[in-house]
Amino acid sequence: MALSLHHPFIFHNTKTPSITLLQTPKPTVFRNPINRAVKCAAVAAPDISGDGKEDVLVDEERGRVNVVGYDWTEEWYPLYLAKDVPDDAPLGLTVFDKQVVLFRDGKGELHCYEDRCPHRLAKLSEGQIVDGRLECLYHGWQFEGEGKCVKIPQLPADAKIPRSACTKTYEVKDSQGVIWIWMSHKTPPIPSQIPWFENFARPGFKDISTIHELPYDHSILLENLMDPAHVPISHDRTDWSAKREDAQPLLFKVTERTNRGFAGWWGREADNSTPNFLRFEAPCNLQNNREIVDKDGVTNYFSGLFLCRPTGQGKSMLIVRFGSTKRSPLANIFPEWYFHQNAGKVFEQDMGFLSSQNEVLMKEKVPTKELYINLRSSDTWVAEYRKWMDKVGHGMPYHFGHSTISMPVEPAVVEHAPAGFVASIVASLPAKGGIGIKYAPNLANRYFRHVVHCKDCRKVVKAFEAWKNRLSVVAALSVTLAILFNGRQWRALFLLATAVSVGGAYACATVVAMNTTNFIRTHRRL
Repeated sequence: MALSLHHPFIFHNTKTPSITLLQTPKPTVFRNPINRAVKCAAVAAPDISGDGKEDVLVDEERGRVNVVGYDWTEEWYPLYLAKDVPDDAPLGLTVFDKQVVLFRDGKGELHCYEDRCPHRLAKLSEGQIVDGRLECLYHGWQFEGEGKCVKIPQLPADAKIPRSACTKTYEVKDSQGVIWIWMSHKTPPIPSQIPWFENFARPGFKDISTIHELPYDHSILLENLMDPAHVPISHDRTDWSAKREDAQPLLFKVTERTNRGFAGWWGREADNSTPNFLRFEAPCNLQNNREIVDKDGVTNYFSGLFLCRPTGQGKSMLIVRFGSTKRSPLANIFPEWYFHQNAGKVFEQDMGFLSSQNEVLMKEKVPTKELYINLRSSDTWVAEYRKWMDKVGHGMPYHFGHSTISMPVEPAVVEHAPAGFVASIVASLPAKGGIGIKYAPNLANRYFRHVVHCKDCRKVVKAFEAWKNRLSVVAALSVTLAILFNGRQWRALFLLATAVSVGGAYACATVVAMNTTNFIRTHRRL
């Protein structure tokens, strides 16, 4: 998606700041004995290789992969936006296959437990907050603080609560508006390792932040976000920015390679400049930054930050943050929910082929170099990311690297759908909104992917639905009175009120639909 460089209110021309080139030895690769790639004959194309002296594909390193020590649990993962954590209910979330529950106690302090009651393994996220305590809805056991059980209704009045009646806890921290979770129970949390994003701490920096669940692996999400080449095609005419006729070769300069990720500059080859700075850092943090010096010599800073949390096989959760020290006047005209729904549209434009990409990787069971054709002029970051996975993937539950692969050991968790005939049908139907019931727990459903996680959008949907109902009632009353009254002036007045009320109800329904209805490509056969 590479949204950061195609947001309608960010990034224009810039002065490229100086950089330091870090020299690192080239990693080596494992040779996979299975090669399922189809061998095709080359077809001539005009100017595809410049002067013919340089190959168009990303270079392949030779030798063995430079594997480094890595433990996926000894990382801080982006869990949620602090502003969207409910005040009155627990929130069930996952990191890879670990299920956790996040909630605020009576003092507003955050706590995070393993998402299961020690009694009978019921999900605590299905429970409720009672007097600042997390209560399991199965038998009413209550927990507080560091997972201590403080109430069991079924115990005799003089009985003590067993020590074993406690739940495992996880450390969470709020930093720059994002809740981070430390997943290890072997290594104590290291607060100094929580990512810090300099631009978001600059004076006058403002951002628009959204959160989305998505039906494909976090590694596929990350490589999509670091792929600017697809934007003109996939997001053609989305919010006045991307245009398919702008698809062209890009220029990439890798300046850093470390065991924690990579960084570099990129831009359009035709401009012979690389004004955009990209940095990927373990475990799943990606930022795209740009600096613009205005006519007065003042430097303005722009950022697109993507925090991608793995939530299980074929699932991920993304926190998107667009921000700048200088905002376009247009940003003050449109309400924030407009940008949220537009982000949903952009994800839906990518969703079909990214989900299918996930399916192919799981089916083929080979490293990406056996399947991908990586061009220097478009896929440099994707190749860098998959090669980084070669270094550290052995320390993850599963991974798809450029030259290595480890398939999931644990089977994917199939989560239940809500009870009821209609709900079960909707949850089983394919993408594009099922039969129109927006509340089905289906990651192809925009309401479930975003609105349930966003306080602001929930308020918008609720408010406009209420106004739609009120205006519909007013319209019905007005038309009834227009029929009953004989006076021409009164009839005209009531008919005018009817027209205004119907128009208002339609506008409210349109806003609700924009926030809850999936984008559908008109050229697709449905």
